Amino acid sequence: MRLWGNDYNKMEFAGAFGDLGTLIPFVVGYITLNNIDPLGILVAFGIFKIFVGLYFRTPIPIQPMKAIGGMAIAHPGSITPGMIWGSGIFTGLFWLLMGVTGAISWIEKVTTKPVIRGIMLGLGLSFIMEGLGMMKTQPLFAIGGVVLTFLLLNNRRFPAMLVLLGYGMAVALIQNPLLIEELSHLSIRFRLPELTFGKMTWKELLAGFVMLGLPQAPLTLGNAIIGMVAENNAHFPDRKVTAKTISIDHGVMNLISTCLGGIPMCHGAGGMAGHIRFGARTGGALVILGVMVLLIGLFLSDSVVLLFQVFPRPILGVILFFAGVELALVVQDIKLKKTNLFVLLVTAGTAMWNMGVAYLAGLILYYGLQRRWVKV
Repeated sequence: MRLWGNDYNKMEFAGAFGDLGTLIPFVVGYITLNNIDPLGILVAFGIFKIFVGLYFRTPIPIQPMKAIGGMAIAHPGSITPGMIWGSGIFTGLFWLLMGVTGAISWIEKVTTKPVIRGIMLGLGLSFIMEGLGMMKTQPLFAIGGVVLTFLLLNNRRFPAMLVLLGYGMAVALIQNPLLIEELSHLSIRFRLPELTFGKMTWKELLAGFVMLGLPQAPLTLGNAIIGMVAENNAHFPDRKVTAKTISIDHGVMNLISTCLGGIPMCHGAGGMAGHIRFGARTGGALVILGVMVLLIGLFLSDSVVLLFQVFPRPILGVILFFAGVELALVVQDIKLKKTNLFVLLVTAGTAMWNMGVAYLAGLILYYGLQRRWVKV
């Protein structure tokens, strides 16, 4: 797999950064608020980005799990690192079991296209809203980023993402002129992750399962498995994946990540949309980003928060906004029958509130309309 050399590979390189809008805020939150060592987080992300890129050969993202991450970052006083790792163990075992037994394949079969597309539309709109929220903190800088991205969106000579990242670094220096001096004092130190088995109690393990793992499960099903499989297979029909494979991958990924001191991770339709929107077309984009993240983890883990300051919040918002637009566009292949459109819109609206409820509501509504229990 060639990673550089012509305009195509330049776009692949640019697309590697299309998922930073969700990755960086969660990682910084875990490090600064939950006091989790960045070493394990970054090494786990790096390893699995490389593995996924080489194995699946499409830009399937590796992201922090949103429900677990959101709860942990919002309540750092009550959510301990042990509980976060406990939720990862539960998540890993659950999705491994769902994949190995074939239960996830049955769920995939009964899930209809209007429900899938509704979840993806809802997630896309949520990304757009979240991106706008991040941009409004510094609207002038954000507008500049949006204009640059629109002008260069399909430009292979000057990929939009690379120009946007350069613009973001300039914004970071304008906001903090001392940043260059601070970056010159980066701490370079090689470290290897430590196993976490002795760092959590059975009480933390159980609390992580109940408080963090269970609420995450429906979100992972709708977005990271059903939605992600549908998006991958729509964009890359020659490199299809199955829900069973992705479920097993979730299981193995989280069990290993937790052992290394990492955080619960998932794939996600939104992250894939971001990679694709900014040029990624193969797993090479994941390999590129994975190598970078792995090296930062092994050698620069003490300076991660400082390094991430070169990606200002409004620029991450621009990335998230365009990823949301790309994801929302998947609805274009839905046949606009009234019943399908009704299911899609109800599912999408509900997904902006709760992904798991949206999945169940959309499924019940679709089959209710098919059997004429419900009329619209």
